[in-house]
Amino acid sequence: MKQDLFHAISDPTRRAILTLIAIQALTPNAMAEKFDMTRQAVSKHIKVLHECELIKPEQSGREIYYHFNPKKMREFDNWLAQFRHNWEVQFNQLDNLLSTQNNQRDNEQQTK
Repeated sequence: MKQDLFHAISDPTRRAILTLIAIQALTPNAMAEKFDMTRQAVSKHIKVLHECELIKPEQSGREIYYHFNPKKMREFDNWLAQFRHNWEVQFNQLDNLLSTQNNQRDNEQQTK
C-alpha cells in the first residue's frame, strides 16, 4: 500500500531522516546511529519514506544507500505554491493595514 506524502512528513523522525539524507546518502545503519531508536524502528520510517517516493534506494555492493528524492519534494512544493501566493497577498494586506494604522496614530500624536 502506497503511503500518503502528508502522513510521511508529519512525523518528526521522518523529517529528520529527510534532512540527514538531503545532505548525503546514508545506509539504514548509519541513519539508526543518529537516533535513539532501534534499527528496526528506523527501517519502518525508511519504508514509509520509500513508499512515498521521498527517498530512493541505491545498491552499492552489500549496502543499500538511501538518497533524497528532490523531484517528489518539488511536487509537494508545487502543491504548496498555490497557498503560498494567497498567504503572501494576505500578509501584504495585513502589513498595509498595520502601516496605515501606525501612520494614523503617529499623525494623531503629532497634532496633540
